Amino acid sequence: MAAEWTHHISYSPGLIAISIHKTDTTYKNIKDSKEFGVSICTHDQNVISSVSGDRHGQEVDKISALKELGFKFYQGKKIKALLVQDSAMNAECKLINEIPAGDHVLLIGEIVEAQASEKEPLAYHLGKYWKIGEQIKKPEQPILDKIKEVVEKHKK
Repeated sequence: MAAEWTHHISYSPGLIAISIHKTDTTYKNIKDSKEFGVSICTHDQNVISSVSGDRHGQEVDKISALKELGFKFYQGKKIKALLVQDSAMNAECKLINEIPAGDHVLLIGEIVEAQASEKEPLAYHLGKYWKIGEQIKKPEQPILDKIKEVVEKHKK
């Protein structure tokens, strides 16, 4: 499935949270297996998101459809789930917590294996796909000094 709301929430231990509907086939699969994979697609893999996000797993074999469209997957090293080959990042996670969150549920997984590439990730915002734009520089040193001065002044 495509999960628009995926968040890295801790460095130590490495934790990722995904927010999905309890009616999603993926929710049942994660509950049964107690594991999940997160693949951050590259900007040129937006077809994966278009197929995965617009269809329900109870109605369509999305993996087979994506394979026919030329995408490749591989078996995780430490989990049984498939991950997207040539993605910007793949994380294999073991489910450690579930938190009800309105009409979604937040599933928290501990990262047990991860890989990243230098490829540009796909961004999704306001119903559109985006490439990440130019790097924005940090403020110049005089501004950083002013920030430090002001924050120090307002310490509690």
